[in-house]
Amino acid sequence: MKFLRSLLPSALLLGAAVAKSASWGFDEAVLTVTAKGAAGLENKLSDHAPLSKAVSLGAQDALKVIITATEDGTPKRPHQAFLLLRDQDSGLETTFPFTMKENGKGKVDFTQKDIPVQLLTSKSPLRATLLLASFGTSIQFSNHVFNLDIKLDPNTALPKYDAPLRYGKLPEINHIFRADPKSGPIIISLFFVGAVLATVPILLGAWAYLGANLDHLGKATSSAPISHILFFGSIVAMEGIFFLYYYTWNLFQTLPVAGVVGLVAFLSGTKALGEVQGRRLAGER
Repeated sequence: MKFLRSLLPSALLLGAAVAKSASWGFDEAVLTVTAKGAAGLENKLSDHAPLSKAVSLGAQDALKVIITATEDGTPKRPHQAFLLLRDQDSGLETTFPFTMKENGKGKVDFTQKDIPVQLLTSKSPLRATLLLASFGTSIQFSNHVFNLDIKLDPNTALPKYDAPLRYGKLPEINHIFRADPKSGPIIISLFFVGAVLATVPILLGAWAYLGANLDHLGKATSSAPISHILFFGSIVAMEGIFFLYYYTWNLFQTLPVAGVVGLVAFLSGTKALGEVQGRRLAGER
């Protein structure tokens, strides 16, 4: 009993607050359907019951609704004012915003061209709902005010409807990559190998003519054996790398190995050529 007695004042205060809360509505609402070259037909809208007869909208007609929005009976401009058309079969809907003034007077007008194609093909009249709302504690207004029957022109084709882009799972894409480059025909390769080998006798003859002395080979290898062996071996290895690149390797396999061999050739060649220069300065060459 004590709990009920303590709860009773709170319930009374809550009921008083609800009773005093304002609500949105409208008065002096007029719906007009104007045919081209004819006088418009007016219908007064009610805020508690829709029109008993559906409003017809022909292909050449224009529909206009004029209202005076009120908050707790006082004309006032709401933050949101829309006329919502809904297809009762599919549930699709569209809205038309009112152009409102500070004194609460608003207007919305449209024709069949402004209605989406999906609603134009509706088999039943569209349900028109008036929406009024704003910031604050006032209760919004959302009531069914009339039904709209679309009368299409049988001699005019409906606008083409393009389905919207839907994001989802797409078919698998199988990429076909270009095949790796291959070596040229073996005949051409053998021709150029023969051309290179044919220059070897010419090279040996040029060395003999310029005074190359093979007798210094033993002295050179004894003075700096590691440098001369590594330098000569790196040159041969580099030629082998070029052959492998031409025959089977790709660029990513060739570059690391060529970099290591090139570094060895640079370091060993510096010492080997330094030894050769020392014999030249001594007058032995």
